[in-house]
Amino acid sequence: MIQHESRWLRVIVEIALLLGLIISIFPFYWMIVMATNTTSDIYRVPPKLIFGSQLLTNIAHVLQSIDFYRSFLNTVLVAGSVTLLVLFFCSLAGFTFAKFEFPGKNTLFVVLIGTMILPSAGSLVASFVIMSNLHWIGTFLPLIVPTMVTAFGIFWLRQYSLGAIPNELIDAAKIDGAGHFRVYWNVALPALRPALGFLGIFTFIGSWNDYLWPLIVLNDPKMFTLQVAVANLNGVYNTDYSMVMTGTLLATIPLIIIFFLGTRQFIANISAGAIKF
Repeated sequence: MIQHESRWLRVIVEIALLLGLIISIFPFYWMIVMATNTTSDIYRVPPKLIFGSQLLTNIAHVLQSIDFYRSFLNTVLVAGSVTLLVLFFCSLAGFTFAKFEFPGKNTLFVVLIGTMILPSAGSLVASFVIMSNLHWIGTFLPLIVPTMVTAFGIFWLRQYSLGAIPNELIDAAKIDGAGHFRVYWNVALPALRPALGFLGIFTFIGSWNDYLWPLIVLNDPKMFTLQVAVANLNGVYNTDYSMVMTGTLLATIPLIIIFFLGTRQFIANISAGAIKF
């Protein structure tokens, strides 16, 4: 009787997971359907749910409507720079918080964690005023400098460092005459590679998908990132949804490739580094 109930429970769980998978994948499937059909096909009743033959035509329209390649390179530059800077500064700070003692360490860490609960939209006006006073508006600096250190990145690498880097290894390096940065570079970084892989993917995807802040600080179409450029495909009075979805699909493909290349690293480390206080 117990085995029979257990079997039914497993079937129910598997059906629920399957439904959840279908619901999660459907928006992406629908985006591809819209990108391969015309806007008139999208408005059909009942809607057309199969792939069409207009993908190449829609791609040509996207390339004619926006400077896709320049926007792509701009996004790669911004997202790549942000990712590299976050990995360096957050790993250095996280390792320091985890393995070194200094005055005000705990208080500073609590303040750092407190900043994670503040909504980013609430600081947009103040951030814009600062960037304007620095004469950075219209450049990539507002997209890179304020985001090159994140509270989550420091928190994540600090927690990972607590269990991944033995204190004995640090003591041995100090006995050999290594300074703080040498210990970080030769001892901490090799041990933090799995956590850095997860943080790198997480940061790159977040920077790549950023739309609101680039829309505010970039005023030259030649400087637009991909998300801002694709948003310009929306017409004022009429929107070609097939072209918009094609642009969205083209902007999403690099993220899909990066995610699948780093899936093992991403999933294996999303729960790694037990949280310790």
